[in-house]
Amino acid sequence: MASGLPFRHPAQGFNASQQLIKSDRGSMLTMSDDNVMMKQIVGTHAPDGREVDVKPLLHLVEDILKRATQQIDTSLTTSQAHAELEDKTHQVNFVSMLDALSYTIDRISCEIAYKSLDGTDAHATTVSLFNMLPSYSWDAKLVLTLAAFALNYGEFWLLAQIYSSNQLAKSMAILRQLPSIMEHSGPLKPRFDAINHLIKVMMDVARCVVEFKDLPPAYISNEVPALSTAMAHIPTAVYWTMRSVVACAAQITSLTTMGHEFSISTTVAWELSSLAHKLSNILDHLKKQLATCYQHIDEKRNVESFQMLKNLFEMVHIDNMKILKALIYAKDDIQPLIDGSSKKRVHLDVLRRKNVLLLISGLDMSNDELSILEQIYNESRPHEARLDSQYEVVWVPIVDRSVQSDAMKEKFESMQSSMPWYTVYHPSLIEKAAIRFIKEVWHFRNKPILVVLDPQGKVVSPNALHMMWIWGSSAFPFTSLREESLWRDETWRLELLVDGIDPVILNWIKEGKYIFLYGGDDDEWARKFTNTARAVAQAARIPLEMVYVGKSSKREKIRRVIATITVEKLSFVWQDLTMIWFFWTRLESMLYSKIQLGRLDDHDPMMQEIKKLLSYDREGGWAVLSKGSNIVANGHRTTVLQTLLEYDMWKDQVPVKGFDLAFQDHQGRIHDISRPCCRFDFPMTTGRIPETMKCPECNRTMEKFSTFLCCHDEVIPDELFK
Repeated sequence: MASGLPFRHPAQGFNASQQLIKSDRGSMLTMSDDNVMMKQIVGTHAPDGREVDVKPLLHLVEDILKRATQQIDTSLTTSQAHAELEDKTHQVNFVSMLDALSYTIDRISCEIAYKSLDGTDAHATTVSLFNMLPSYSWDAKLVLTLAAFALNYGEFWLLAQIYSSNQLAKSMAILRQLPSIMEHSGPLKPRFDAINHLIKVMMDVARCVVEFKDLPPAYISNEVPALSTAMAHIPTAVYWTMRSVVACAAQITSLTTMGHEFSISTTVAWELSSLAHKLSNILDHLKKQLATCYQHIDEKRNVESFQMLKNLFEMVHIDNMKILKALIYAKDDIQPLIDGSSKKRVHLDVLRRKNVLLLISGLDMSNDELSILEQIYNESRPHEARLDSQYEVVWVPIVDRSVQSDAMKEKFESMQSSMPWYTVYHPSLIEKAAIRFIKEVWHFRNKPILVVLDPQGKVVSPNALHMMWIWGSSAFPFTSLREESLWRDETWRLELLVDGIDPVILNWIKEGKYIFLYGGDDDEWARKFTNTARAVAQAARIPLEMVYVGKSSKREKIRRVIATITVEKLSFVWQDLTMIWFFWTRLESMLYSKIQLGRLDDHDPMMQEIKKLLSYDREGGWAVLSKGSNIVANGHRTTVLQTLLEYDMWKDQVPVKGFDLAFQDHQGRIHDISRPCCRFDFPMTTGRIPETMKCPECNRTMEKFSTFLCCHDEVIPDELFK
């Protein structure tokens, strides 16, 4: 492949270069109408359908120009870069492609060299290059021209680098006046800097143009505005890049023909700077369109992946690996899990053919939730004695990738390190399609859910967290069938409300005592209620215990009520707010469990009572009276307190019916006269919100409202909720 530049007398070269500068600047001024110019360029384009994969050639050109301009990427060692290039350039297809293109590259190289010496107008030289390449695609025209330039520019710098240690190179360098040029490299530095900057922009444009060519046609077509806009601008980008090649080649030619004495003029500096500026603007425009194209492709792929994921869950599998790979991480190149016990990274294979509980949450999962869940997890591990009962929990963190901060990173790492089960190594491993599936199909809305997969990857519970909160490890293996079975065996009793929370109350139940559970955030009502209840118990001569269980929200108010009850010794109280949180979480879980099973409005007396209790919590104070395990009354604070205050009206019935039935009858009569409103609040973070709901008091369909609420309980960094 011939690459030497023809010899010209310095004086002739000087005149040619001066003419080039003058004519080139004049051409840029006179051909300001890009539309006219580009019509001429597009008129030379007559593709014959041949396809040339120019990427390997572009990699080779890039390597030559980086080494020549001393801008080698420091992220790769020399040996790594060399090995990478060897791999790309020694493929059979690449070698055969070079055989086919070497003549064309040589012709372009000679054309640029001769036209540079002759002082031909830069635009005319560029047009002549397009006339030589009519049948090639736009990206191929550009890369072939860059390859021709790299041939001469690389030779120039190869001689400059080795002439001092190689006699052959030294003799050739003398003919090219290189020793003199290198001795005066200081004054020439601005020229080389300008050339190198322009070369860098040229290569950036070339890479961008080739990227457009490589966009997958299965996901994007010219009907997409971003792609059609870019394709309309690519001829302009190719033209100005090839014209920049001509300008750079002219500068090197002027040096080798006239030596270091030909210093860069203000005009030449302006030409190189102007070309770099113009190319940078073109590049910015193309990059914006390319980013939009990639976004379109990403969306199309996500839609496809989402549908594939849905289809995958409808199929029957021999194990759970396809499902887990689709949800967590599809490739085998890294270990995507952290083992909670050893804190080491492991492959998904550790979950093969096991029951897998996917704990899906954001970074706002409370310490209360984590501590109770860990307790249940540890209690249920003994069930693994049987092979068919083996299961593992995996935390799948869902975060907004567009928001990154040190606080989020620290929160994630803190949560991950505290968990005894498996966790996904990093949230970024989870694909967008999987996140969409989790949100749309499994109804994840930032509130934690626990999806249970059987050993074949089939969903056996869309959210087992509710049954875990209600029945703990007794709910194992946490399937919807097990959930149905537990509800069938359940009855409306005090243990349902307090089981697993406070053994003191369980002892009272065994002793057959009367027990008042009460709640709310009004310390004055609590004082009046407890004092009245104690007086009635003494009058009726019954053993009565009372326990304050707080409210589902407003922690600060609860603390104040607890302080009042404790100081005045009004009743027994749960000092640990985690116990209060768990009481209400279990109660809400009973409602959500029924919603999930599609049994919300069944004519189930137990569910009606649970709904009443949740409604009373939203509407102020309340109290539940039981005799041992048996719940006697469940009422709003107005009816319960009034029943106690009117004890004289029904005390005669106590010896006849017993305190429990007498209280129940009188409270029922008051309730029939004055029924408080029923209200249920479903946070938008709750996955499954019922479309309709029957009132537990009158069985009518309830009205539906949208509510905005802030209770100022805790201050949590905003970025954790984004």
